[in-house]
Parts: sequence; structure tokens; C-alpha cells
Amino acid sequence: MRISMIGTGYVGLVSGVCFAEFGYHVNCVDQNHGIIDRLNGGELTIYEPGLEDLLRKNVAEGRLTFTTDLAAAVAESDVVFIAVGTPSRRGDGEADLQYIFAAAEAIALAMRPNTTVVIKSTATVGTAAAVAERIAAARPDVPFSMVSNPEFLREGSAVEDFMRPDRVVVGARDDNGRAVMQRVYRPLYLRETPLVVTSLENAELIKYASNAFLAMKVTFINQLADLCERVGGNVQDVAKAIGMDRRIGSKFLHPGPGFGGSCFPKDTRAFAAIGRRFEAPQRLVETVVAENEQRKKRMGERILSFLAEPAAATVAVLGVSFKPNTDDIREAPSLDIIAALTAAGVTVRAHDPAAMAAASRALDGVAWCGSPYQAAEGADAVALLTDWNAYRALDLTRIAGLMRGRIFFDARNVYQPADLTDTGLAYHSVGRPPIG
Repeated sequence: MRISMIGTGYVGLVSGVCFAEFGYHVNCVDQNHGIIDRLNGGELTIYEPGLEDLLRKNVAEGRLTFTTDLAAAVAESDVVFIAVGTPSRRGDGEADLQYIFAAAEAIALAMRPNTTVVIKSTATVGTAAAVAERIAAARPDVPFSMVSNPEFLREGSAVEDFMRPDRVVVGARDDNGRAVMQRVYRPLYLRETPLVVTSLENAELIKYASNAFLAMKVTFINQLADLCERVGGNVQDVAKAIGMDRRIGSKFLHPGPGFGGSCFPKDTRAFAAIGRRFEAPQRLVETVVAENEQRKKRMGERILSFLAEPAAATVAVLGVSFKPNTDDIREAPSLDIIAALTAAGVTVRAHDPAAMAAASRALDGVAWCGSPYQAAEGADAVALLTDWNAYRALDLTRIAGLMRGRIFFDARNVYQPADLTDTGLAYHSVGRPPIG
């Protein structure tokens, strides 16, 4: 079986490399010649632990190739995945489908009979059906199958998520499409991975509903953390207890400065917009969207509240990526927080293990440092915003000795209050009583 993956962004590249690891011949397609040249040279164009070794291995073994020639790749493929971007559309927040439709039209002109066309991109409900109509109109005499196969990859653990998923969702409208996708994912059968076969519309809804529900859990625990701070509670103790209820589960019950990244913000906006369009408002999700934006703003205000004279203060920011193990800063809480600090005249010194290059292009007036200790030099406060492993065992006494002030704000609750004993730092976290 030969597979083409249209789009070599995060989803397309991870999926293409992992399918090649399954043993298929995969041709990844992108119109950007620079990206294709780098990939053909074995250079990873995204930050994802474990992916570079798999890429080089499968290129060397001849199963993975990269090209800008979409027509040639599609013409020799049994299955063609569309994995292009679907950014938020200005105005209504729905997913912008122009890149999906452009890819579909190019695929239609090049595909051979009985090709299975699969939408991997996160797309509005009804997109797969609309794509099928366009392909059929362009090639009315060429049979094909239309499939929706949404991705559930977490940045930073995407390879593991692909190889050991909780489930694989396949939306198809004919037996051939269902049978082809069962063959595509056959390597996962050995691990007894559930294959959920359903309609095109259900598959599209499952993707949005999953991310919206997880985003609601994050927002719930953030609001609960606020309540804990007011009443003297400890959100970690509360979250641990409620997470023991199997109906609730312990995942995504970790408070912080708000969610960011390429999925949750975009998908919650799109899901809310879909509800409005079909006159079935998703009020909970609409609240999540609004509350998350406010959360980021309040985190910036909280840090400013620690500073007697913001315009004369320096804050060390540890972590700018939206989560650890990625260089992705899209809609990261750090962007809003740092912008609020600099707008108030604060001098910001920042460090991140992977995202400083990307962040330096998005943020002005930030001093980028080579280590967390360098960032802490002369700071009045330290704000830990991303829970990278590199920040989990800091020498806090050394940090205190480098600082001018004594405020340590742990927005991810990486440390326990006892860890700060005898450091001289005044410790503030999220949803727990301050110390010092």
C-alpha cells in the first residue's frame, strides 16, 4: 500500500513518518521547497521528541520520501491523506477550509480510480461531504472513497500517541473506505487498539467534542483553584480526590495560567461557532473560550500585583512554549503575560529550553537568557510558566541568591511548599496557600 500525505506540518509530518514506520511507502507532499529540501536531508522541521530518529531511519530504508510534486505522488497512491492547516477564520471563529479545498481539487485531478481520500485535518462538520462533492464534480467518472480520520496527537508525545492511541476514529460512507482504513491501521490491531467506525459527520464531531471537553476540564480546575485560594483550600488535594472518581478521571485536572497551543483555542472557538451556525448553541464551550482568555489576562495582573514598582522591576520568566516538550508558542499564555508585563514597564528576562527562537520573533523587548539561572540574575520575581523537566529540580537557594527580590510565582504548581523551606523565597502558586 502506498500513501501520500498532503501537508508536512505537525500532523502531516508525524503521521507520515509513523505510517512509514508501520512499513508503508509514504510520500509526504508540501509546496514549500525549503521544507522539502530540509526533510529530504534528514532535518526535522518541527520540534517533537523521538521523531527525528524515525524520520532518518525510514528515509534511509526507502519507505519515506518528500516531494513538492503533488500530482505525481497522488497518481501512484492508494490512500491520500489531507493534513493541511485549518486556522481560525476571522470573524466567526470557524475553521478556515481553503487549504483543504485547494488540496482536494488538486487530488481530484491526479488520483487514480478507487483512491481513498482521507481528511486528517481538524475540519468543520460537513467538510468531508463537501470535499467529496467537489472531487466527484471534478472527476465524475472516477470512483473514490471519502473518509474522515481525525488526529488526536499531543505535542511533545505525538509519536507515542500515534503508535499507542486510545482509539482510532474512522468516518466513512462506503465499505471500500472502511476496509481500506482497517488495512491502514492493521498494525495497531496487535495492540488491540479500538477502531471506531462511524459516519463522516460523527467523526468530525468526535474530534471537536473531545477537545472541547478536555478544555472544559482545564477551565473547571482553574476556576476551582481560584475558589481554593479564597477559602484556604489546596486545589491539588481536591483535584486528587475528585480524580479518583472513575467517572471524572485525573487527567487535565492541573491548574495553570490557561490553555494554549494549536488545538484547544482554535477548536473550542470553532465548536462554539458550529453550534451557533446550526442554532444549537454550545454555551459551556463559549464560556470556556471567554474564561480562558480572561485567565491569561489575570495571570499577568497577578504577577504585577507582586511588584511594588512595576516600571522599575525585573521579572524572570521560565518557559514560554504553551506546554513542555515543544517549541510551539501559538496562543501560549506566556505571550499574553509577557505582553502585560512589558506594557507596565517591567523588564522581562526569559528562558525556554526550545521555544526562544520562535518567541523572540513574536515578542519585543525581552532579554533572552541561556539558562534559568541567568534569567534570575537581578530579578525581583521569578514566574515559572511552563513545566519543563528542566525546571523541576532547580537549585532554589541559588535562584534566591541571584535575585534582587524574593518572589517566586509557580504558575504550574511544579514545587511543593516544603521545597521552598529555608530558601528565603516567598512562594506563590495556583490554588494553594502562599508561604514566606
